Amino acid sequence: MLPPIGPIGLDYIAGSATRAGITTDVLDLCLADEPLNTIKQYFSTHTTHLVGLSFRNVDDCFWPSAAWFVPGLKDTIKTVRSMTDAPIVIGGVGFSVFAEAILKYTNADFGIRGDGETAIISLIRRLQKPEKFTEVPGLIWQKDGKIYNNSPSWPDTISLITARDFIDNRSYFKNGGQCGLDTKRGCNRRCIYCADPLAKGTKLRLREPSEIAEEVRSLLSQGIDVLHFCDSEFNVPRSHAYAICQELIRHSLGNKIRWYAYMSPTPFDEELAQKMAQAGCAGIDFTGDSANSLMLKTYRQQHNKDDLASVVRLCRLHNIAVMIDLLLGGPGETPQTVRETIDFIKKINPDCAGAALGIRVYPNTSMAKIIAQELRGRTDFNICRKYTGAIDLLKPTFYISNALGEHPAELVRDLIDGDERFFEPAVETDRKAAENGDTANYNYNENLPLIQAIQKGARGAYWDILRQL
Repeated sequence: MLPPIGPIGLDYIAGSATRAGITTDVLDLCLADEPLNTIKQYFSTHTTHLVGLSFRNVDDCFWPSAAWFVPGLKDTIKTVRSMTDAPIVIGGVGFSVFAEAILKYTNADFGIRGDGETAIISLIRRLQKPEKFTEVPGLIWQKDGKIYNNSPSWPDTISLITARDFIDNRSYFKNGGQCGLDTKRGCNRRCIYCADPLAKGTKLRLREPSEIAEEVRSLLSQGIDVLHFCDSEFNVPRSHAYAICQELIRHSLGNKIRWYAYMSPTPFDEELAQKMAQAGCAGIDFTGDSANSLMLKTYRQQHNKDDLASVVRLCRLHNIAVMIDLLLGGPGETPQTVRETIDFIKKINPDCAGAALGIRVYPNTSMAKIIAQELRGRTDFNICRKYTGAIDLLKPTFYISNALGEHPAELVRDLIDGDERFFEPAVETDRKAAENGDTANYNYNENLPLIQAIQKGARGAYWDILRQL
């Protein structure tokens, strides 16, 4: 994927294994000009007890491109197997959502669902003792044609390595425009579509603010001063977000860095907005989804449209760039609800708004139950996909309300009516918007204007870069 996003989980895990006394090498294929040759060169001169593959993205989560990355993972595993007899373990957020399905598809030896920092150490120490595999947190493995699953690796407390020196963060910053870090893991919200609870658990596991400030200093020492907090909702809980800001201010980091975050519209008040601005917050991407009360209820969101207006006002007051992310086309969406949402967003005037069309359906979510029920009723006209045969959620599968008609993207674009504040949905019959140099393209993957802007020195969240082009 381009622009490249630094594999921070790999950075954390390599640091954790090294601290435990395990010799660890990192082979970053994302930055390799010729990945195959890079793999060949490494295994021609090295032997290893275990090969770990980090897999963050199953697909690009965008309709209509629906780019699927699992076959590429399978090819990589096949290549590695041809060069070493060492067992292969897969991990990462993308893997954790589809752990058993990906293990079957790729025929890897092991997988780790959830946090990998302690699990990988446990696995390495038990490689020669298969009877002990049941003790490895989050481990999934194959034996005699059967798959075995341990409970996910979601430890109650979380503490991560702060040095951030196992991947080339400088190159990711140069070519990707930002670097990420975790302030917590897990999500206790109940949104019908979200995969975060599947990968990270439903309990909020908070890092100490002092540890986060130390990690920021480590990245700053590498020349990286534009950051993105990767939490699903930075302000949940509010107290933790506030404490992080206080810690950044206490270490005089607020005037040395710019950072972005994903946030829920609630809880967000003037005190928190002011503290975030003082701590260096440059922009916030709010999970808006809709401005229609029935759609918000369907999505199980806790905010209303007045909360959306409030966050825009508070961000304006404290000079924080603001984006509202919309999710159009869910169950019950109609042209009228889409119009209400778009008209309201225009009225409250955020810096930009993402008009995403279509919900990527993940297994073990409420959306998966909804489409299963519709399929039992032999109504699959809300489902969009590019593959044939039975529904397979491992492959990019989307839900777009049939009530939006045969051309839902055109409907949404007509309602946006050229308003440059909006990132528009792609039209299926168009060539990829990125290839046309369309700065209103909402698919960041292979987005040519975005890539060119970063090459010229633009830094920040991708929505904030694109809106200024």
